Order: sequence, then structure tokens, then C-alpha cells
Amino acid sequence: MGSATFAIPTLERLFEKGYPISGVITQPDKPTGRHQMMQGPPVKQKAFDLHLPIYQPKTLKNDEAQVLFRALDPQMIMVVAYGKILPPWLVHFAPYGAINLHGSLLPKYRGAAPVHWAIANGESETGVCSMKVDEGLDTGAVLMCEKTAIEPDDSVQDLYDRLAVIGAGLMERTVQGLVAGNVQAKAQDDSEASLAPMLKREHGYIDWTMPAHVIHNRVRAFNPWPGTVTRFRGGICKILKTRLGSSHSGAPGSIVTSKNTVSAVSGDGLLLEIESIQPENRKAVSGADFANGARIQAGEKFEPLVDN
Repeated sequence: MGSATFAIPTLERLFEKGYPISGVITQPDKPTGRHQMMQGPPVKQKAFDLHLPIYQPKTLKNDEAQVLFRALDPQMIMVVAYGKILPPWLVHFAPYGAINLHGSLLPKYRGAAPVHWAIANGESETGVCSMKVDEGLDTGAVLMCEKTAIEPDDSVQDLYDRLAVIGAGLMERTVQGLVAGNVQAKAQDDSEASLAPMLKREHGYIDWTMPAHVIHNRVRAFNPWPGTVTRFRGGICKILKTRLGSSHSGAPGSIVTSKNTVSAVSGDGLLLEIESIQPENRKAVSGADFANGARIQAGEKFEPLVDN
């Protein structure tokens, strides 16, 4: 059971190792893009390429879903970035249970966006865990984990892709261990739990009174979605890539230009150099090209974006 690209390496690994996959359950096709063309989840195309049977139930809460799973008769259900919470009947359906791959070192960062929030919060390390699905939100007993460093310049896509590959190997080892009977589930310590909630548009609104490293980490974490945005001359600019700079006096959001760079003053008095920026209704450009094209005047600022 999977939908997003994060699930593809695990599907490929289990297929290549010869595990019999009775079916691939993925989300229904959805309208996408300007013309709202129907498009299937990434896992659907990979399953098609592997000639695996594909099923896209609209819900898992009706009798049809139960009929489907009885027909597939799985011994183990592997869940990776599927996108829906499993109903209680399905959690306990297969003899080996439902095994989920989660993109954090549980119990830290339970929830929908663990990779994003690990970067946004400035973590230096994260990982993946395989766990037995229960009826809570990522609260099931943990089977195996593997750590990886978060490099200072890792974008969320860099880390997401790396964890997907690490997770594929971890899920293969988890299957082997469960079948052999030599992997033991360990209950999570709820007192150490933290949450990684689903991202909302307002998470990307830049508050220039924040310290430079906090804004920088949010730029790394929240692109492409929801995007880190600020207001300039009444329009909305998306900040795509930044770099920490030197100290500088000035009000938060004040724009500082030089021959080859453009920066903004942050709340702790450090400059945040803007390496890539996308003005409203325009293509992304370098910070220097933005400053030259906009002809930044002394005293101009980036302003916070606030919902009406």
C-alpha cells in the first residue's frame, strides 16, 4: 500500500527480491495541473511497469474494500506513504500485520510531514523506522530503525529521496526478520513523542523577526510546498534558496545589496543571503539578478505575508 514517490524504492526492492506481491493498493487518480488532467499516484506507474495488479479503492471503510483484501489474502501488508489511516479491521487483517515505514526516528515526529519538520527544526540527524501499525497515529510498536545525518545544505527533497532508499533496505530486512521470527517489536515511549503535522500554507510565511538559521531551515524544509514566501512592493515573492551571512544592523526584513548578492536582515541581526527567488508571476532568478532587475532602493524591506 503506497502512493507517493517515497514508496517506490520499497516496492522495487521487494519485487526484485522475489517476494510475491498479490496487489498494489494506491490512491485514486486525481485532477492535476492547470488543465486538471487526471493523474495517478507515482506508485501506480511503477506497479504498472512491474506488471503488478493495481487497485485504487476510494475508501477502505466499506464492504467492497474488505472483499478486495479477502481476495488478495495477504500474509503481510506493507504500508509506505499511502496517504490514509488504515481502519481497525485492516490493521489486524494479515497474519503478520500491517507494517509501516515512517520517515523519522520514532517516537519523534509522528505525523504527516516528518522529513519537513526535522529540517525546519534544525535537527542534525533523522532516520526511518519500520513499525507495526496500530489504531493510533504512528504509535505502533517499532521493529527496526536506521539513522542518517541531515547535512547543513540538505533540501527536503535531498533528504526525502535518501530516506526512501534507506527505507527500502530497512523494509526488506524487516520482512526477513518477521518471517524468520528474529525481530522483536518494541513499544514506543510516548513521553518522548513529538508531532510533525500536515503542512499548511501559513507555515511558509516568513517572519523576518526570527533568527537567520530558523528562516534558513524553513526555506530548506518548505520548498516546493508550501513554499517560503514574503511580500515585496505589494507582490508575493517565493524564497527558494538561502545561505547564512554575516552580522548587520537594520530592521528585520531590510534588504541589503552588493554587487553580486542580495540579503535580508533577520531578527538576530544576521544577514540571510538570498541565492534564488521567484517574484510573483515570474520565473525563478538569482538573488543578484532580482536585485538588479528590481533596482532595489535604500530602505526597502521584505514584509511579512498575512492572510486576510
